[in-house]
Amino acid sequence: MKKEMVDVLNLDGEVIGIATRQEMRAKRLPHRCVYILVFNGRGEIFIHLRTPTKDVFPSHWDVCAGGVVAAGENFDLGAIREGFEELGVKVKPEYLFPFRYEDAHTVVFAKVYRCIHDGPFILQKEEVVRGEFVKLMDLETLISRENFCPDGLKVLQEAKAMGFI
Repeated sequence: MKKEMVDVLNLDGEVIGIATRQEMRAKRLPHRCVYILVFNGRGEIFIHLRTPTKDVFPSHWDVCAGGVVAAGENFDLGAIREGFEELGVKVKPEYLFPFRYEDAHTVVFAKVYRCIHDGPFILQKEEVVRGEFVKLMDLETLISRENFCPDGLKVLQEAKAMGFI
């Protein structure tokens, strides 16, 4: 199996090297990610349950599709690739804003996108257990009851604050 390679960044977000995804996670190395807020034509947001085998936030719900940008890949291509990998459809992500997130597990320099797609999706079984569209007004109740990825919630919060949602 081919090892997934990612760019390693300094604390200014500049590429300073390359590492395997496994090494990046083990050493908590700063890296690049994309986050895609997926809405349908009715304005509902797509959420999905991550598999228990994910390397960060396993068995958590997420409000964003997306993931780690590959070494040498630009953000826009990473968003298109990640959208296709996770959702099984071609997406046309619209860039919204830069995003930085850090916690005990990860240090991320990212770009946030949104797209409109009504599905159906062919979810990546290695990463996604199931997914569904929910009304934004119902999302707060779900967030209070279920475990959600904190980085995705921060993306959602910033997108709302900037008027994108």
